[in-house]
Amino acid sequence: MLEQGQPEPLGAHYDGHGVNFTLFSQHAERVELCLFDAHGAERRFALPARSGDIWHGYFPALKPGQRYGYRVHGPWAPQQGHRFNPAKLLVDPCAKAVAGEVADDARFNGGEREPDGLDNAAIAPKSLVTAEDFDWEDDHAPRTPWGNTVIYEAHVRGLTQQHPEIPERLRGTYAALGHPAMVKYLRHLGITALELLPIAQFTSEPRLRRLGLSNYWGYNPFALWAVDARYASGENGLTPLQEFQQAVKALHAAGIEVILDVVFNHTAELEEIGPTISLRGVDNASYYWLDGNGEYQNWTGCGNTLNLSHPQVMTWALEALRYWVRVCHVDGFRFDLASVLGRTPEFHQDAPLFAAIKACPLLSQVKLIAEPWDIGPGGYQVGNFPPDFAEWNDHFRDAARRYWLHGQLNNGDFARRFAASSDVFQREARLPHASINLITAHDGFTLRDVVSFNNKHNQANGEDNRDGSSSNFSHNHGKEGLQVNFDIVERRRRSVHGLLTTLLLAQGTPMLLAGDERGHSQHGNNNAYCQDNPLTWLNWQQDDFGLVDFTAALIRLRQRIPALTQDRWWQEGDGSVQWCNASGTPLEAEQWEQGTHRMQILLSGRWLITINATESVSDIALPDGEWRAIPPFAGEDNPILTTVWHGPAHGVCVFLKQS
Repeated sequence: MLEQGQPEPLGAHYDGHGVNFTLFSQHAERVELCLFDAHGAERRFALPARSGDIWHGYFPALKPGQRYGYRVHGPWAPQQGHRFNPAKLLVDPCAKAVAGEVADDARFNGGEREPDGLDNAAIAPKSLVTAEDFDWEDDHAPRTPWGNTVIYEAHVRGLTQQHPEIPERLRGTYAALGHPAMVKYLRHLGITALELLPIAQFTSEPRLRRLGLSNYWGYNPFALWAVDARYASGENGLTPLQEFQQAVKALHAAGIEVILDVVFNHTAELEEIGPTISLRGVDNASYYWLDGNGEYQNWTGCGNTLNLSHPQVMTWALEALRYWVRVCHVDGFRFDLASVLGRTPEFHQDAPLFAAIKACPLLSQVKLIAEPWDIGPGGYQVGNFPPDFAEWNDHFRDAARRYWLHGQLNNGDFARRFAASSDVFQREARLPHASINLITAHDGFTLRDVVSFNNKHNQANGEDNRDGSSSNFSHNHGKEGLQVNFDIVERRRRSVHGLLTTLLLAQGTPMLLAGDERGHSQHGNNNAYCQDNPLTWLNWQQDDFGLVDFTAALIRLRQRIPALTQDRWWQEGDGSVQWCNASGTPLEAEQWEQGTHRMQILLSGRWLITINATESVSDIALPDGEWRAIPPFAGEDNPILTTVWHGPAHGVCVFLKQS
């Protein structure tokens, strides 16, 4: 019944007549394919062929929807890195869909000194055979140029769970992302790329389950090719994969790209005593970085680290990325703890995986964004990724907060960050878009909390407030928390306006955290990874002082300024930028090192950003000419014509030069 089949493509492939199964395992001695019927009854078949390190077989007449898994036989020798245990049903590393969850159950333990003989098939998640038959019709990737890109980082559930215009049955799902109400809002805001927190199949850590919590962000994956079913509504009989594809299609029709946050640095198998779900039982010594004693190198802080320098593991990761682009039409990836991608084990800019991505006709054409650090030796690599990658720029985040909230930055340091951190990124073939500018992200305070809390308040996470960063450069403006008097509210509002203006009118690629434009607060929790509840879900009934329209107007303004959209490094004398002091004249040499916190930035000769980041009202003389304050800083029907700006404390304004 089971034929030899072919060693490719990877995973389970339905050809219209049957299914070809493949599994990489360099050190296995025997591999069993396990098929399950609707009642959970299991049938086992030894894969009959091996081509190099790829085990394979072809099963005629099987169809999409078939549940399956693997049992892999081999040595139990932890000191050599081998942890084979055929008592454990394993998820296919290339599974394109998964049914079931990883329970906090002793039957997932692989064993310590010797293999655990407890069979887990009754509770183990099952891989599913899928078909690649979605009708994309005339879908086209928006291909937004980097210079016009504005990224909106969001969580599928958190973004849509409480949206009143989306039917309740669809909230928190892929279907909600493509709902007309959501698309309309994103278009009004002006964002060009929706960056989603991980949607590959993940699970909650046993520790969280025991605390009555769950993994909300999704950075604990075990099936990196599979669309997570927990965000599927099942509307119209669509599978989770089809529902996600439909959402991408709807967003593309509106000109919005979709970028996925992907986790190719560790898995949910955690440390040695963590659950055996997939890779550990398939070929532990190949998939993970191990030390001389066979123990995991924990360069991620999550118990293990994937070894993407292994040729077959690298191929597995590349094929997964190609699958998301080819089958799901995604437009790019943000790589979590991306220094792992370049480890050999030291980080190298020319690591094999980077070279393979550059050489790939498919992957080299999509947007690639690195979180340029991990916690291993030499893990902080901001500015050191290949030219194909953009990078999260924590220099920009910290500088903007220090400048506006603490007055700690001099003019030169602020200008360097505003100019796409050219001191960090302007090398080789890199362009300004390489700097992903952010004020906030999912990891840390929201924007409202940045101006409302001096300290983190993470007690709800069950770690006695020990988790989360204590270095936030936040400022509560005189009182901790959200309940404050009008004077503090107004000061916070001006600081938020200053931070948003800096983010959205700086050179580089801006990334806005979903909800910041609505005044969303997590009540001081700066590590809400385990809070799947209204604390993290956007409250769509809340609209803070017209902040949505303010943000949208800034994004529209950004798209009008050539100095920001041309994606070209600013050069002295090219007319892109001029840095002026409070007197309206170019900054002099000694003023670059001063922390006056009053300056002006003239972009493309016409758009003038005036900044007063001090604690007092200040008159600022504009450069020669007549200037009109423009939205969102003045009404369309009530333009302010002036040569002097009466700048409030922590104030910012943008003027357009009159011809």
